[in-house]
Amino acid sequence: MRRANNQDSAVVQISDSSDRWQRRGHLFVVADGMGAHAAGELASKLAVEQIPHHYFRPSDAPVAEALRKAIQEANQEIYQRGQQNPEFHNMGTTGSSLVLGPEGAWVGHVGDSRVYRLRKQSLEQLTFDHSLVWEMEAAGPIDKRLSRNIPKNVITRSLGPNAQVMVDVEGPWPLQPGDTFLLCSDGLTGQVDDIEIGVLMDCLPPKDACRVMVDLANLRGGPDNITIIIVRVDESEIGSEAFAGGNRSHRKAPQISMPLAIATGTCLLAAALFALLGSYPAAAAAGLASIVLGVLMLTGFGSPQQAVATTTNAPRSSTSPYRRYDCSDSRPLVKNLIGTVNALRDAANEKQWTVDWSEINALEHKAKQAQQDGNRRDAVHFQSEAIIATMEQLREQRRRQASDSTIDF
Repeated sequence: MRRANNQDSAVVQISDSSDRWQRRGHLFVVADGMGAHAAGELASKLAVEQIPHHYFRPSDAPVAEALRKAIQEANQEIYQRGQQNPEFHNMGTTGSSLVLGPEGAWVGHVGDSRVYRLRKQSLEQLTFDHSLVWEMEAAGPIDKRLSRNIPKNVITRSLGPNAQVMVDVEGPWPLQPGDTFLLCSDGLTGQVDDIEIGVLMDCLPPKDACRVMVDLANLRGGPDNITIIIVRVDESEIGSEAFAGGNRSHRKAPQISMPLAIATGTCLLAAALFALLGSYPAAAAAGLASIVLGVLMLTGFGSPQQAVATTTNAPRSSTSPYRRYDCSDSRPLVKNLIGTVNALRDAANEKQWTVDWSEINALEHKAKQAQQDGNRRDAVHFQSEAIIATMEQLREQRRRQASDSTIDF
């Protein structure tokens, strides 16, 4: 992690009784905070404390309703704390929650942290990124030249800045033995692509997959905190009440923010005026600004009265899961892992780090042999073990060199 403070938080709440499992299942939450000073850290901490607290309260409400209400209550707690202290004003956090229970898997979601499901080498993103990029893509085709200018790190929905928030609650997705779920902050997905994530989830035990993903994200220059939860379903977790199909939340149209509406109209008028005067670069800039402001306005950004999504009995939209990736070909990942070890080897030689390469070389030899034999899982496993072994030695090197606080990978 490169940040001085960790703005990510996570929690795992496993039901400790059969009754609790039947009523509420297991709960997993990842939150990625935003705000100056310690505000983001506080916001994410409150989210992972308050969501389980409210979700597991005694109630006859169904899972979807209880999960949505818990996220709304957490939003209220974060908002109120921000109002009480000027240093925490407008602090916010993403919040992605996964429930595994007798009905199947439910997801409650706000922001751009993600929940994935891997099933039989197919990786599915179960959450919609509440980001400017995703909202604009959902609104219709975007010119490639325009898409390059869209900020990648602008989110359109989060917990905390407003008194109310629209929560996506989707599911249930029936569980099968071997289903593997991943929750993560964008510190991972900004550096490790989706197919690499899916192959690692498929070929490695959850603990090793987490270690390799974090190492890869950091080695590739990840500037953000990285938080990952991986959950693998076994036979004992599948209840007899699991069923196909289910409910999903439908996004209500949020109320329009008048300041954004005025700003959008002003930019459109400016674009037209600049075009009439022949100042085409200025017209293009004003036009782009009007598009960005318009999308923010239509998604409810800036409106304190955002509507809360409701669950209906309508079938799930064909857009959910929102993205799907075939992760059956592990060769590109193995090639990337080999390249990573080679880069670390070159850096170690250049900087004269003390590294025992015998174990690492043996693991790479096993990976090469497995790939030649067509054993994709073993190839990924052994090459990943080589990454883990290399990083362990480099971390030990850093501990020994107490005067040097970092190793430049």
